[in-house]
Amino acid sequence: MRIIVDAFGGDNAPLEIIKGAAMAVKEYGHTVILTGNEAVIRKTAEDNGIALDGMEFIDCDDVITMHDAPRSILREHKSCSMAVGMKALADGTGDAFVSAGNTGALLVGGTFLVKRIKGVSRAALAAIMPTNDGPVMMVDAGANVECRPEMLRRFAQMGSIYMTDVMGNGKQARVGLLNVGTEDEKGGELQQKTFALLKETDLNFIGNVEARQVPFGEADVVVADGFAGNTLLKTMEGTADLIVQKIKGVFNSNPMTKIAYLLVQSKMKAFKKLLSTDEYGGAPLLGLKKPVIKTHGNSKANAVKNAIRVAAEFAAADVIGKIEAVVAADADEGADDGE
Repeated sequence: MRIIVDAFGGDNAPLEIIKGAAMAVKEYGHTVILTGNEAVIRKTAEDNGIALDGMEFIDCDDVITMHDAPRSILREHKSCSMAVGMKALADGTGDAFVSAGNTGALLVGGTFLVKRIKGVSRAALAAIMPTNDGPVMMVDAGANVECRPEMLRRFAQMGSIYMTDVMGNGKQARVGLLNVGTEDEKGGELQQKTFALLKETDLNFIGNVEARQVPFGEADVVVADGFAGNTLLKTMEGTADLIVQKIKGVFNSNPMTKIAYLLVQSKMKAFKKLLSTDEYGGAPLLGLKKPVIKTHGNSKANAVKNAIRVAAEFAAADVIGKIEAVVAADADEGADDGE
């Protein structure tokens, strides 16, 4: 696989991006194409003893920052490392694209440079979160604050394909609708109409799920509008960080607790890994014509490495081809997501 990576996206670019790329090349054997100032990339790699074997470069000087307006990727920053990478993806230079940069710009660039699958009215940000029973996808996780029931049905279809074929080893994903209760009639108009639509699909729809059920792995795909989905995502991330900090405080409180930590060190490392989103690489943008992965803005090398792995798996599983087939079948039946 040839994976294009935005070398200057994110808080820790370019060093951590280059480190993660080197790790991915060594571990997975993929070719990584780094976009950005090639001279700076080479100098950073040389200064930090990072081998650039298995890497190619697309040289460009501009960078879109976290503070730039998302739509500036189409005008003022149309030659930035993110835009150049997505244009290269659209042109067939690589099989997938990874960035830790500006989320809004990535969504705009994905929509207008990579472009949406015909019949998909909105691309969805599909965050992968750790739970007690494996990963769960939150879709939408913030790209579409206001949604129609038909959009949520499409998000559910796309999320189910991804989680079944990329994360679930072929086991059909369980799809749940985020709601204020598990009873069928719960929620407002959006949730009630979406519930009725999802019951009519051939998805493995398990009904409504409450927010408290999500960390326990009650569903593999949790469907919601972007406002609710992003709120749940950020709450889970904050809670996980709080738990880790508090546990560290307990074990560092006195010499005896520090000794106790040594006795359970391996278990604590496993627990920390369970709560870490780094292991899942990042969030796919579902509904685009090519695979795009958004990894966290503060990603370090390990998260970047895993994002590259997930991007390659995304491309290899032909998720996009399967989404196109579902969209086409819906069109034949007169159903769409309201485009």
